Amino acid sequence: MAIKVGMVSLGCPKNQVDAEQLLAALSAAGMEITPVEAEADAILVNTCGFIEDAKAEAIENILEAAVYKKTGKLKALIVTGCMAERYRDDITAEIPEVDVVVGLGANDKIVSIVEEAVGGKGENAYGPKESLDLDAPRMLTTPPYTAYLKLADGCDNRCTYCAIPMIRGRFRSRTLEKVLEEAAGLAAAGVKELILVAQDTTRYGEDLYGEPALPKLLGELCKIPGLHWIRMLYTYPDRITDELLEVMAAEEKVLPYLDIPLQHCNGEILRRMNRTGDRESLSALLDKIRRKLPGVTLRTTLITGFPGETEEQFEELAGFVQEQRFDRLGCFAYSAEEDTPAAAFPGQVEEQVKRDRMELIMNDQLTVANQKNQEKIGRTLEVLIEGYDDYIKCYFGRSAADAPEVDGKVFFLSPRPLVIGEFVKVRINDTLEYDLLGELAE
Repeated sequence: MAIKVGMVSLGCPKNQVDAEQLLAALSAAGMEITPVEAEADAILVNTCGFIEDAKAEAIENILEAAVYKKTGKLKALIVTGCMAERYRDDITAEIPEVDVVVGLGANDKIVSIVEEAVGGKGENAYGPKESLDLDAPRMLTTPPYTAYLKLADGCDNRCTYCAIPMIRGRFRSRTLEKVLEEAAGLAAAGVKELILVAQDTTRYGEDLYGEPALPKLLGELCKIPGLHWIRMLYTYPDRITDELLEVMAAEEKVLPYLDIPLQHCNGEILRRMNRTGDRESLSALLDKIRRKLPGVTLRTTLITGFPGETEEQFEELAGFVQEQRFDRLGCFAYSAEEDTPAAAFPGQVEEQVKRDRMELIMNDQLTVANQKNQEKIGRTLEVLIEGYDDYIKCYFGRSAADAPEVDGKVFFLSPRPLVIGEFVKVRINDTLEYDLLGELAE
């Protein structure tokens, strides 16, 4: 009888792609992938290890899965992903419910690892980070009309607060040929929205070709039949070039949507983060983007309470947020990650102060988001239909301004049945915090 495997995948879309590769390998080996954890012989928890809250979520999910050893058929609880790579043997020492820990460099051995673990002979497995196969086949866990496309792995930016280079290693791109081959296959399978991801999407190709290859890649992706939307996440401010903006403006399939994790605007804080720029230079960049891409949706993430952040520096950040009126914004209280340079910096800010500052930013952003949404009332937007809500009796989906999971949705009425995964025009007539309400525009 085939081994039944369940999967819990946490964290970012890049980690989700890794999970999809693991599932594809297990399925190809004849194992049955099940969404019902109580029926699983093995459960993989694909973890995030980026910040403290993510680690806490991972541990909670591991312990929840472990319950099926008593209430279900579970024989092997296997931990993979970033936390597995970062903490290795610490996990089995501190969480005895875990049977096997698999580092990123051992993902290619997942079939034999699961087989042995289910047979009671599992052992922790690791390998060089560079052994992670970026071109391995995938089993999509996204809806059939949307897929993430990972361009690279690892990071060379070395921000002082970030553990990713320790976990994932140096930045390494996939070849243009491999990326385009996968994209064509996804489109042929029905994917209409392609979302490009990497730790630094804008660095794509530098290590292989000596210069950024993202503009060229975008041009080639736009030639693939079937793709309707191409969206980019994790674009680094230093590498948003005129060439990139010109390609975005020229190519209809490339959405005018830029996710630019700025983290802060104060020059001294950014310098200590090992990032460049200041409020003036970042404002100039954002102005240029808006000039070259009229109607662009700008998303960013920020950190409050970085070591040494003074009240004046925080107020500069708050003023920057109010001035720029970002379309989308996420804010996080600084998390001191083990073995990162910033964790040893003097001037660590009190936890409550960090969180209070974060809440102030998010409260300001809610006001901006409401105003931005109000401005859309009366407009007609193209919407990708994602489902039907039986409770409120309406369809919902996303506009070009909305990335999955992190942004809002468009809820709308329709006088006729619609097909999930299709694009329709929706007239906006009301708002609800971060979401829009409307009706089908016939």
